[in-house]
Amino acid sequence: MLFRKRKPKSNNEVITFDELTRFPITFYKTIGEDLYSDRDPNVIRRYLLRFYLVLGFLNFNAYVVGEIAYFIVHIMSTTTLLEATAVAPCIGFSFMADFKQFGLTVNRKRLVRLLDDLKEIFPLDVEMQRKYNVSFYRKHMNRVMTLFTILCMTYTSSFSFYPAIKSTIKYYLMGSEIFERNYGFHILFPYDAETDLTVYWFSYWGLAHCAYVAGVSYVCVDLVLIATITQLTMHFNFIANDLEAYEGGDHTDEENIKYLQDLVVYHARALDLSEEVNNIFSFLILWNFIAASLVICFAGFQITASNVEDIVLYFIFFSASLVQVFVVCYYGDEMISSSSRIGHSAFNQNWLPCSTKYKRILQFIIARSQKPASIRPPTFPPISFNTFMKVISMSYQFFALLRTTYYG
Repeated sequence: MLFRKRKPKSNNEVITFDELTRFPITFYKTIGEDLYSDRDPNVIRRYLLRFYLVLGFLNFNAYVVGEIAYFIVHIMSTTTLLEATAVAPCIGFSFMADFKQFGLTVNRKRLVRLLDDLKEIFPLDVEMQRKYNVSFYRKHMNRVMTLFTILCMTYTSSFSFYPAIKSTIKYYLMGSEIFERNYGFHILFPYDAETDLTVYWFSYWGLAHCAYVAGVSYVCVDLVLIATITQLTMHFNFIANDLEAYEGGDHTDEENIKYLQDLVVYHARALDLSEEVNNIFSFLILWNFIAASLVICFAGFQITASNVEDIVLYFIFFSASLVQVFVVCYYGDEMISSSSRIGHSAFNQNWLPCSTKYKRILQFIIARSQKPASIRPPTFPPISFNTFMKVISMSYQFFALLRTTYYG
C-alpha cells in the first residue's frame, strides 16, 4: 500500500517525530508544564514539576493583580494616562499568557491524542521522508520557532533586566551616589518594595520569574500550534504532489481504484486531524487576537509618546506582538493553501486513460478540497493573511481613539 508505515532504516539521516515537537515540549518544561506528565513513571518528578508550575503561576498572577491596581489608580486622571497605558500592554500580555495556559490545561488530553495521531502517520524511513520533504519542513519550522521565541523572550528579558543593568552601570561605573531601585514593570505593591535592599531584590527576582513564566506560556502554545500545522501541511502537500504525478495509464484499473481508495482514507484522516487542531486552538486564537489588538495599540501609543529608553523597550514589545499574530496567520494560510492544492492536483493529473469509476472518485476528491482545512475562531474568518490585516485594522482603530482621548 502507498501509505503503509515502514520501519526506519539504520541511517543517521532518519528524522524522528519527536524531533519536530521536542523544542516546544522541552521549553515548556522549564516552567513545570509537561504535556506527557501522565506517562512519566517517576511520580516524584511529576509532582515536583506540577508544584513548580502552580507556584510559578500563583506568583505570576499576584504580580498581575499589582499591575491591574496600578492601572486603575492612574487611569482615573488624564495627567497620569500615559503611565496607565504604559502598563496596559503588559496586562494584555499577561491575560493572554494566562488564557493560553488555561486553554492548554483544559485541552491537554485532546492535544496529546492529536500528537499521537500525527505520530502514527509520520513517515518513518529515509525514502518516504524524502518524498514528504521532511527535512525542509523541519528546517523551516525550526527557523520560525527560533526567531519567534528569541523575539518574544527578548521582550520579557529586556523589561525584566534593563532597570537592574542600568542601575548597576550607573552605580559602579559612572559614580552614581545611590543604587536606583526600579522595576521593569509598573506594579502597585502592598508594601514598601524599594527601601530595604533584601526586600527589593526578592521582589525584583520574583517579578523576573513572573515575566519568564508569562513569556514561556505565551510562546509555547503557539510553538505547539506551529508544530502541528507544519506536519498537516506536509501531509497535504505530499497528497497533492503524489496525486498530480500519478499516471493512471501505467496501471490496471484495479490498481488505480485501490490507489485512490487508499488516498481518500489518508486524506480524510488528515482532514479529521486538522479539524481537531481547529477545535483545540480556535477559541484560544480568538482571545489571542482580541488581546493582541489592544496590546499592539497600547505599545504603539507608548512608542509615539514616550522617551527614548521606553521607545526602544516598547518597540521590541510592539514587534513581538506583530510577529506573533503574523506567524499564526501565516501557518493558518499555509494550511488553507496546502489542503486546497489537492483539488488542483487531482484535476491536473493525467486522468484521461482511466476508467469512469476512477474519474468519479477523483471528482469527490476535488469537491472535498473546495472546503479547505482551516482554523476558524468564533466571529473571525478562517485564519489567513486577511485575518492579519483585520487585526492590524482593529489595533489602529483603538490607537486612533486613544490618541484622540490623550491629545484632545
